[in-house]
This record gives sequence, structure tokens and C-alpha cells, in this order.
Amino acid sequence: MSQSFARHRRLRKTPAIRGMVRETQLHKNDFIQPVFVTYGTDVKLEISSMPGVFNFSLDRLGEEIDEIVSLGIPSVMVFGVPETEAKDSLGTGAYSDQGIVQQAIRMIKENYPELVVIADTCLCEFTDHGHCGVVHTHEHDGHIHADVDNDESLVLLAQTAVSQAQAGADIIAPSNMMDGFVQVIREALDEAGFEDVPIMSYAVKYASAFYGPFREAAQSAPQFGDRKSYQMDPANVREALREAESDVQQGADMLMVKPALAYMDVLRVVRDNFDLPLVAYNVSGEYAMVKAAAQQGWINERGIVTEMMLGLKRAGADMIITYFSKDVVRWLREEWV
Repeated sequence: MSQSFARHRRLRKTPAIRGMVRETQLHKNDFIQPVFVTYGTDVKLEISSMPGVFNFSLDRLGEEIDEIVSLGIPSVMVFGVPETEAKDSLGTGAYSDQGIVQQAIRMIKENYPELVVIADTCLCEFTDHGHCGVVHTHEHDGHIHADVDNDESLVLLAQTAVSQAQAGADIIAPSNMMDGFVQVIREALDEAGFEDVPIMSYAVKYASAFYGPFREAAQSAPQFGDRKSYQMDPANVREALREAESDVQQGADMLMVKPALAYMDVLRVVRDNFDLPLVAYNVSGEYAMVKAAAQQGWINERGIVTEMMLGLKRAGADMIITYFSKDVVRWLREEWV
């Protein structure tokens, strides 16, 4: 038989050879584990649409952080779930010194000083209307319309970022998608003496249907309307470059694309055009779909999740925020043994 064709299979012959030539590697340092902190005491409440993910009260948060630290995961992203009666139109719980996120940050940094704590910086969990900023209503043609005021919202978001940094957050991660949010938060942090606190910008955040389970977890669903006037249209990718470029110019230290799986092309385009560290957020809906199929026995969860994570890294992600972080690191440990 002719030997003129390439023998690609030579480099796939054994596990050892495949490992030696593997182009993309997963490592525990790639992962950021989200944590949900809620009010009350002795609370460990599983989120029904996200099996294995829990809301923890402050007195039980240590159980989760202990596990994360023991696995060697380097970072957590903190989300707060306040009491419903504590919410108001301006989301004051987001920037209160005694807010649930601020309390959680202090607790984590006091007990786990080496863990990198990222604060999600937004108002939606703390507003009674569920939007990511200050809302004004007006009547037009007999209908009541609500608009999120961009510049008024920036003032409160800057206050939130500073309060989180004062509590000890290592990284500020603003997720609101208001125009100018990186610039205003950078200025506020610098003026407050936090020049060394980096900003992980949710630079490219789409108005996605994949967020549903998170809104259950964080109790942050909009009470009216939607977020399409400030989050991006899923059909657009050139717009993503404009958003990312603005954040780079305004002083972002890291860029994020959210969601991840349906937007790997966006990850690649952002990676190819900017040299800042790039984060992919593997969001709640992506997690829930895999868990639901795995519970039915329809898929190999470990295989599927590993492929997903490799795909995000191939697309250009340096870091991955995912609810699978603990599982993936456990699987990696097994491979190392």
C-alpha cells in the first residue's frame, strides 16, 4: 500500500503519547468557584435548578470555603442574597458596610487570607425591581414605561465597588453593563486608596436565556420588563469588540465573556484582539442542562464537562468561572495520582 499519506494516528497510539502532545491543559488555577451567601442562620439550601449548588448563611459558609481551599481552587466569586424586605429601589444593601456580600468578604479574608476573593459588583440582587440600576418610570401613550438611568446607576455602582474593596475584596467584578462603568469604578477605587485592586470587567455580557437558574439562586429576576436595553443582543459579535475596547480604554485589568458555551466565537474574537487576561463565565443554565441530562443517565457528565472546559480554553479563556470547579479539580487530581 502506498505510504504517501500522513500517519496522524502515530501520535495517538498510547495515553502517554497523547498526554505529551496535548495542546490544551486544564489546571486548578484556571477555575473560579461562585458562592452564594444568604441571610439567616444554619442555612444550607440547595438550589433546585442547580443540583450540588447551595445558598449558605454566613455561619455555614466556612463549610463551602473549606472544601474549595482543600481542593486548591485559588479563587471564589461572591454573590449575596439579601432578605426580600431589605430590598429597595436603590439597592442600598449592595453598598452597605453591613451588606451580606461585605460581611461574607470580611469573613472569608479573615479566615482564608490567601484565597482570592472576587466581588460581583451589581445592584440587581438588592433592588426591589430586580434591575441593575436606578429605574425611572414614565407614562407614554397610556402605558407605563421604565428606564434604567445609566449615569445615576454609575454613582451607586462606584459606591458598591468601594465598599467591597474596603471589606477586603481582592478583585472587583462589575456585571451591570452600564456605559462607562469601568471608568467610574476605577476612579472611585483610586480616590479611595485602592489603586492596586484590579477590575475584572463583565465586558461582554449578553441578554441570555441561560441565566434562569442563577436568578432563582440570587433571587434577582426583573420584576418587570427585561435587561435587553443594557445587556447585549445575542446576535452581535462586532458590538462585543466595541464593548471590550471601551473597557480596556477605561482601565479594565481583565475581560469577561458571559455566557460561555454559545459564545465561544466571541471568546476567540476577544482573545485575538486584546491581550488582557480573558475570563469565560460558564453560567447557571449551562450547568443545569448538563446536570439534568446526567441525572437521567443520558450523558457521561465527567466527559461532557471536561470537553466543555477544554473548549473554553481552546477558544481563548485564561480563567473559567464555573459551578463545576470543584468537580473538575477532583477529576484532575485523579488523573495526577
